[in-house]
Amino acid sequence: MRRSIRLGTVLAAGTLVLAACGGAGETGGGGGGKPASGANATAGVTDTSVVIGTHQPLTGPAAPGYSKISVGAKAVYSYINDAGGINGRKIDYRVEDDGYNPAKTVEVVKKLVLQDKVFAIVGGLGTPTHSKVIDYLNTEGVPDLLVSSGALMWDDPVKHPMTFGFQVDYTREGKIQGKYIKDNFGGKKVGDFFQNDDVGRDAQAGLDQFIKDQTVSRQGYDTANTDVGPQISALKSSGAEVVVCSCIPAFAALMILTAAKLGYHPQFVISSIGADPATLSGLLTQFAKQAGSTVDGNALLNGIIGTGYLPGVGMADDPWTTFFKKIHDKYIPGEAFTDTLVFGMAQAYTFAQALKLAGRDLTRQKVVDAMASGQIAGPGLIPFGFSKDSHSGYTGALVFKLDGKGKETVLRQPQVTDRGTGAVTAATGQRQTPDQVALVSG
Repeated sequence: MRRSIRLGTVLAAGTLVLAACGGAGETGGGGGGKPASGANATAGVTDTSVVIGTHQPLTGPAAPGYSKISVGAKAVYSYINDAGGINGRKIDYRVEDDGYNPAKTVEVVKKLVLQDKVFAIVGGLGTPTHSKVIDYLNTEGVPDLLVSSGALMWDDPVKHPMTFGFQVDYTREGKIQGKYIKDNFGGKKVGDFFQNDDVGRDAQAGLDQFIKDQTVSRQGYDTANTDVGPQISALKSSGAEVVVCSCIPAFAALMILTAAKLGYHPQFVISSIGADPATLSGLLTQFAKQAGSTVDGNALLNGIIGTGYLPGVGMADDPWTTFFKKIHDKYIPGEAFTDTLVFGMAQAYTFAQALKLAGRDLTRQKVVDAMASGQIAGPGLIPFGFSKDSHSGYTGALVFKLDGKGKETVLRQPQVTDRGTGAVTAATGQRQTPDQVALVSG
């Protein structure tokens, strides 16, 4: 009992450590609509440069791990700039720290728009944070591209024509997880451990399409309360043999540690927002050490199933992983090469594609049109949903299993689906390589 209290105390400081990676949090705000008629179509653009900005948690509870997203993005922009930029323009990437505080997000985004006069906001991070600026950016006619969140609200071309998502939304991912569980664990009792906000609600909407009749317990957590003992105990008492974790890494780690202490060993299935092996392993080791215990973080992950949509660092032979590793080794060799870092690199490369497609005669509307053109490809394992009628990002995920040594084995190849009740099917089409999506020469 005493150790349980100590572990809870340790995790209290880390409750929101990684909340922003998956855009966890409540959606908020309302309204939106058409860009202001007087919006500056070429703000931030000169003959030799284009200024873009983002809000990220460089400090505060969400900083550990997620402060590295912008580090990865900056490395890709440096690689592009050293090769001459895009259409003759170098990318001036400005990162503002919002501390994962919605009020601060409003402040720094307005600074980027009004003082720095950015051309676009790219990869704004977090649902509770970015939801507070989506209306402002659309009203001001500022491209709001590749939001770092799986909330459904980014995909609304009518209300928010300037906004585009990036990562797979929580409902699509839940459907893919649900189908995999039904196909491979049919008849098994299933429990849900989820964040009490859009993450959990949207994920369950997808899961329930396949495994509602198998679900015996639903246990939500609040990021302000790190004592998840009651929830994990309830899952154990329910007899749940499979537990789906729609949760951020800090709470995925807490779930795993708490279950181990209770002698509870279900099959865990963790969504992409919490399934970065390197991040999870580090948190497990760190939290246990601070609680006076020693564990092998990787060993605790042995057998865990996860979902993802980007090539992981464990996929050493993937052409995009190889490409990003070369950029990493040249520009940021001192940084750990993690899936979180790759997230930022992939996001930056995707934006640069849109910038190139927009052409030399660059305007804000042209980059939005490029995003909706259907021509954006890679670096993910799944096709984007971008079109005139959809501003959704990646449209599916693959399923993998961890081996306890930091490596992944693919259990089910990439699947795609919609955010409604459509079928889950195998992803089709030839995935493009970095050479085929080359933005610069050399």
